[in-house]
Amino acid sequence: MTGRATAPGELQLKRIYDPVAEEDGLRVLVDRLWPRAVSREQACIDHWLPQVAPSHLLRRWFGHDLRRWPEFQRRYRAELAGSAAFDELRTLAAVPIITLLYGARDRQHNQAVVLAQLLSGKGGDGADPRFE
Repeated sequence: MTGRATAPGELQLKRIYDPVAEEDGLRVLVDRLWPRAVSREQACIDHWLPQVAPSHLLRRWFGHDLRRWPEFQRRYRAELAGSAAFDELRTLAAVPIITLLYGARDRQHNQAVVLAQLLSGKGGDGADPRFE
């Protein structure tokens, strides 16, 4: 799910601060807040879906405390259940190559990881049949 795409239907994750690459395909920013020190021109995004990001309350509660990662994932999936923004992201993900962009420093513990799991059919907790 990370790195370069090699086949149609690839889903990639990338920090918004990483260099833009031709192999990125459709670039979708999944942060609620616009990233610091990045202009819209530098970002080269195709879509910005702030509503698909975790709520302010959940983001503050998590605070990138790894002890809270499992519970963050559960709560975030619950927020996404029935979300029109997630449905929009799922529609966008039908392209051959999509890159979910995020600002977090931690490449393994952020909302884009959870979104990628859900889009690829992995990581459901049974709370919503869509995510099984």
